[in-house]
Amino acid sequence: MKKRPLITAILLILLVLLPFNVTAQNNNNNEKTVEELFLQNIQMTVIGEQAVSNNRDSKLKALDYIEDLIASGKANSGDSDVHAILDYLSLTGTGVKFKEAGHVINNFPEVRRRSCELLGKLGGEGAKDTLVNILLTEDEPMVLSEAAYALGKIGINKNNQVSQALSYALLNQNILTPDNNFAFAVLLAYEKLAKANDGLNDPVVLKAIIRIQNGNYIKDVKRKAEELIKILSDY
Repeated sequence: MKKRPLITAILLILLVLLPFNVTAQNNNNNEKTVEELFLQNIQMTVIGEQAVSNNRDSKLKALDYIEDLIASGKANSGDSDVHAILDYLSLTGTGVKFKEAGHVINNFPEVRRRSCELLGKLGGEGAKDTLVNILLTEDEPMVLSEAAYALGKIGINKNNQVSQALSYALLNQNILTPDNNFAFAVLLAYEKLAKANDGLNDPVVLKAIIRIQNGNYIKDVKRKAEELIKILSDY
């Protein structure tokens, strides 16, 4: 019963603002209604609360909601709120740590992996910067692989920032036991970056590809490296 005055007040505010919004919509059909903005703010608040929870399932639920927002076109590369949440979740257990009795209790690699995947779908400079940071700080292969692929999908490589970050992460892998999935993801990212930027003019990329060709990788990964050298030589 105590909530009724608050609900009534909110409805009154909406009723007061609605005429102004309808007038504005006549000038711009793409503008959201007050009701839509109000509901979206509530949704983002809920997503934010789930994201900062120490519960793994709550964080994954937040990512589910964000995935729906991106898929429906309600969130894009200009959405700072969505990017901020994904940036936070991508550091869960690495950059953002909670400890009990000296042990990290929020180390959730799957949360970080899915955050990378959605950053790739969100796109934009902010997402690119977050993913580059992940390449330089993450040590979980499946998260690194997703970050690499996402960077290729975004396609931004100003001043070779992304290609050099990819190469740095690859060249710092253990030579004796490198991760095949990560290497393959890096090769795919190189290929996508080359396509988006009319080639890759970065000598470190060639060094990384040759490392894969001569390294302790499976045949499929080495074959992809050989194929990529031919692709890059055509630009």
